[in-house]
Amino acid sequence: MPISTRRATAADAPALHDLAARTFGLATPPGTLQADIDAFISSHLSLASFERYLADPARVLLLAEDEAGRPIGYAMLVAGPITDPDLAATVATAGPDSIELSKFYVAPDNHGSGVAGTLMTATLRAAAEAGAKACWLGVNQRNERAAKFYTKHGFDIIGTKKFQVGDIWHDDHVRARSL
Repeated sequence: MPISTRRATAADAPALHDLAARTFGLATPPGTLQADIDAFISSHLSLASFERYLADPARVLLLAEDEAGRPIGYAMLVAGPITDPDLAATVATAGPDSIELSKFYVAPDNHGSGVAGTLMTATLRAAAEAGAKACWLGVNQRNERAAKFYTKHGFDIIGTKKFQVGDIWHDDHVRARSL
């Protein structure tokens, strides 16, 4: 299937919100309450949130599209200082000038189709073009599918962090790779 990737624009905010609403729950650990997933989407992945993200010069959002131009995946890179001192110390081990891969999702109907690999290649290229020397991310420790994917793409575990959905704090691995 032909896949294209491009930098998202303000006009893509509705499509990004829709993708986020359909994919975020796939990355949460089993047993996460649907109400907590819905609240997280409402707070962090709403249409208004994506409008802010797209207007933020510290963020790069990429959109993967199928041959008909339908959005099937997205990624978000975030540059800038890390406010949590423990996380900042962990990420510092990856080297200077790192950028966070904050979001990386592919629509469920496109899992296993090569979309994720194509989107990751474009994402790492965009990270390097933004001047980063390393890329890091957080991924739930129980998300085996994502762990295999990130390992395949050179992301090594360098530490841990917490990630909150609802009232529950989840354990994430912090992974990083050089660019």
